[in-house]
Amino acid sequence: MRSAGFKTLALFFLPGLLFFAGCSGAKDDENAGAPPPLKVERVDDPDVFQVDHPEQFPLTAAVAHTATSQLKVTGTVTPDISRNVPVISLASGRVVEIAARLGDTVQKGQVLLRVQSADISGAYSDYQKAVADEQLTRTQLERADRLYAKGAISLNDFQVAQDTDAKAKVDVKTTAARLKLLGNTDLDQPSDIVELRAPVSGVITDQQVTNAAGVQSLGTNPFTISDLTSVWVLCDVYENDLSNVHLGERADIRLNAYPKEVFTGIISNVGPVLDPNIRTAKVRIEVHNPGLMRLGMFVTATFHGETRETHAAVPTTAILHLHDRDWIYVPTPDRKFRRVPVTAGDMLPGSLQEIVSGAAPGQQVVANALEFQNTVEQ
Repeated sequence: MRSAGFKTLALFFLPGLLFFAGCSGAKDDENAGAPPPLKVERVDDPDVFQVDHPEQFPLTAAVAHTATSQLKVTGTVTPDISRNVPVISLASGRVVEIAARLGDTVQKGQVLLRVQSADISGAYSDYQKAVADEQLTRTQLERADRLYAKGAISLNDFQVAQDTDAKAKVDVKTTAARLKLLGNTDLDQPSDIVELRAPVSGVITDQQVTNAAGVQSLGTNPFTISDLTSVWVLCDVYENDLSNVHLGERADIRLNAYPKEVFTGIISNVGPVLDPNIRTAKVRIEVHNPGLMRLGMFVTATFHGETRETHAAVPTTAILHLHDRDWIYVPTPDRKFRRVPVTAGDMLPGSLQEIVSGAAPGQQVVANALEFQNTVEQ
């Protein structure tokens, strides 16, 4: 009886077992032609990676690139002080309107500031008095001329009248010029509002005035305008590297904000005094500014020496920028890959990039470092 029961159960479950066996066999047939999944493992060294199928990552050989020796230093963009123009107010008073702000680009003759000043009324009073005195002396001179012609006065009295009239005319011209200098161009209808205008075109790089503030005659400059078409790059060069820097030579400038843009400047000064703490000298580079350079930007300056050096060059895709450093992946004899830090240099023709240090010509590297890194992170 028990044997018959086992046979009955076996017959009952046999179709299901055959079904699952068929499905499993079908899946095995489907996966039979697929390559095994790629497996990447880290070893004890965090910069070494174990790869099951290293042939999936094509390699390329670094080529030799010969160039002159280079020195790279950091610096900042600063204004050319010879192109800084202070805006001076010759009238004192209270600010009633500010027509420009710090950072604005202004044109020569543009109104920057309006000041209500009592200096205008005083200057206009002096001008009107000078005009009245000149009219009186002119009348007296005409009378003296007639009397002298008739012999009623002496030559000395006539000359005194001439001198007085000449001085009165000088006073009129002087007081009128002072009114114009204070900003009042209409001598017949003076205004107590003085307009302060831009003496040159440029960018306002300093502002020392606010609304309703007071302005003193020849006191603090309300504004400073800088011509930023040409700027300075100030760099710190260590004492041991000063032999690579010479006046009049060119230097390549790269902005941290625009690393692909290269600007050329001329070394115009090498500081005569070293910083006693860090043993560096200030080097000044004059650079034409096409508009991208802003004051305070960080830059990397490259000085070119006279000796020629041979460095490695690899495809740009072989270099990975990670954690503010440049890396390449090189194969090892035990089917592993090592991540090596390098110092990347200039971009070269043919989609190549120079490696200043960290790799040698002929060395094998992974052709696509980003693809390898993405695989590692999966």
